[in-house]
Amino acid sequence: MTSRTESARHLPLVPAAAFVLVWSSGYISGPAAVHAAAPFTVLGWRFVIAAILGAVLALALRRPTRMDRATLGRVAAVGFVMNAVQFGLMYVAFDLGLGATLASLFHALSPVLTALLAAAILGERVSRLQVVGFLVGVVGVLLVLGSDLGHAGGPAAVLIGCLSMLTLSLGTLGQRWIGAQPDLLWSAAVQFAVSAPPLLLLGWTTEGAWPVTDGRQAVVAVLFLAVVNSIVGLVLLALLVLRGGSGAAASLFFLSPPVTAVLAWVVLDETLSATQLVGLVVAVVGVGAATRTRTPARILQEVGTQ
Repeated sequence: MTSRTESARHLPLVPAAAFVLVWSSGYISGPAAVHAAAPFTVLGWRFVIAAILGAVLALALRRPTRMDRATLGRVAAVGFVMNAVQFGLMYVAFDLGLGATLASLFHALSPVLTALLAAAILGERVSRLQVVGFLVGVVGVLLVLGSDLGHAGGPAAVLIGCLSMLTLSLGTLGQRWIGAQPDLLWSAAVQFAVSAPPLLLLGWTTEGAWPVTDGRQAVVAVLFLAVVNSIVGLVLLALLVLRGGSGAAASLFFLSPPVTAVLAWVVLDETLSATQLVGLVVAVVGVGAATRTRTPARILQEVGTQ
């Protein structure tokens, strides 16, 4: 059996680097968007645009539309949880001040949390390495957080970020409930489409009809989220899986937190202390160790868009 490291050698370098950059940039464009407009409105319009682009691309590529009613319902339900609920929580956390690096770390822990939840709920086997890796990852996150939560947006932002991580893990378990494997593009288009109306309605009732403080930045950020993070990221992932296999593509996700930290420093002027940098390394090592024993296809089931 080919190891993950060996598989990664077969990935085309440029698409692989582009995917890591695109995936990590989602944690930068999200905070930038909520600085210019309210979070639910931002997400609602992002998913409207992404749903249209996804459907147009699927039609242009003549992707198979086969999806029975039961599968369609399950795809929609899981998409609502993983897009509307999970991203809704994370963008509220962004609005409260949660940093990009911490958000990336929370999501990096999600695959390991999913394995632990599967063991608790579904009776699946979990290894000692997975448990230890999760605990090491949590220790790393705590080091990044430090004793003062003010820099992370306060206790509310951290709690909501943790809830987003939990929702992502629960949504991942829901992916298995779908059972069938519908076309990736059509599935994404459906999931974007069912997530947009509730978010727009919630935004209209709680944030107002036009909750925008910087129109230009809001438009640029929403377009970037929809086009680059939602669609380009999905296409790059599909290309990497096709060229290098699911194991090789999955190996790239664990580069996201350190890349996000660098992007956050360059774009958002986020800085990490020496202790926080140590915590970042500890968390990434813990997550990497815990996910080494997982089936690559399971890891890829957790992929949403940033």
